[in-house]
Amino acid sequence: MSKRTFRIREGEALLDIASYGRGGPLETGRMTPAQLEQIRRTVQRTPEAVVKVLPRASNDLKAVGKHLDYIGRNGELELETDDGDRLSGRIGKDLLDDWDLDLDDVRRHGPLTATKCREPPKLVHKLMFSMPPGTPPDKVLGAVRNFAREEFWGQHRYAFVLHTDEAHPHVHLVLKAVTEQGVRLNIKKATLRHWRSEFARNLRLLGVEANATERAVRGQCMKAKKDGIYRANLRGDSTYVRAQAEAVAAELQKANSHVEAGKGTLVETRRMVESGWRTLADNLAKDGHQNLARDVQLFVEQMPPPRTEKELTAQLIHHIQTGGRSILLSTRVRNLHESCANARRFSRE
Repeated sequence: MSKRTFRIREGEALLDIASYGRGGPLETGRMTPAQLEQIRRTVQRTPEAVVKVLPRASNDLKAVGKHLDYIGRNGELELETDDGDRLSGRIGKDLLDDWDLDLDDVRRHGPLTATKCREPPKLVHKLMFSMPPGTPPDKVLGAVRNFAREEFWGQHRYAFVLHTDEAHPHVHLVLKAVTEQGVRLNIKKATLRHWRSEFARNLRLLGVEANATERAVRGQCMKAKKDGIYRANLRGDSTYVRAQAEAVAAELQKANSHVEAGKGTLVETRRMVESGWRTLADNLAKDGHQNLARDVQLFVEQMPPPRTEKELTAQLIHHIQTGGRSILLSTRVRNLHESCANARRFSRE
């Protein structure tokens, strides 16, 4: 099957400041009103829209049916489909039949796949759209509904449902990986950037302040955790976070802290981002946008220093050890505190 590619329209580069040293659309000519608005949203720290592709896990017919029932909370929640139908009950099997996924399953296990010894391609893509706590859930649902209709209707079959059982309202969307015309969708980084931008735009059309920029451009260093790690950490039982904290705590006890290999890249990326923002501020001032130029300068000055995840973990552990109890309200810090105590106990044993 041929691959479907997304052509990103001009102005959707998520404020690619300095393009990490490759040059970007903001460097030439006067900025468009849309670009100026995105700069304002970014420096004012407008809430960021989030779009995630959830892990493949097992992607056979049975697993897809289970996932559909799971996001519908086994019949408690209504799933909305691309046809506008609202389905309740355990409807996983019905959707599999309606979407002809059994035929796709036969095709993807063809001789070519077996010969190359590769894992069969996905039957569906499992997506999640979310916004920070306090965002009206009905607006998040409406934005995803409009986004999906614009991006997928008439091509990909899909179903989605709103979840409000966590602080941040989010929508799960299951998207058939092959179009009705037989074209497979392969999700790339540019695809996700485009989806985030469009999700944020649809939120704004519904009156919700939303932005879509890259972490590095906003001065954030930590990468997003995989969904399983993130959710386990929220519950307070992430073995990944605990192991990481214990390793850092053990290093601190032995005074064996050393510069990480990725630190240099982190610092250089930050240098280029700050340089890009300052150049942008100069251009804004020349074009008569003095107030926005000042906001940009202040935004750069307030960026936290670039730190690796290990450095941030060490900083939290040090704060706990020196009596900073107030931040123990954070689940992440409570986990680190317990892990630090375990590391001290293990070192004595």
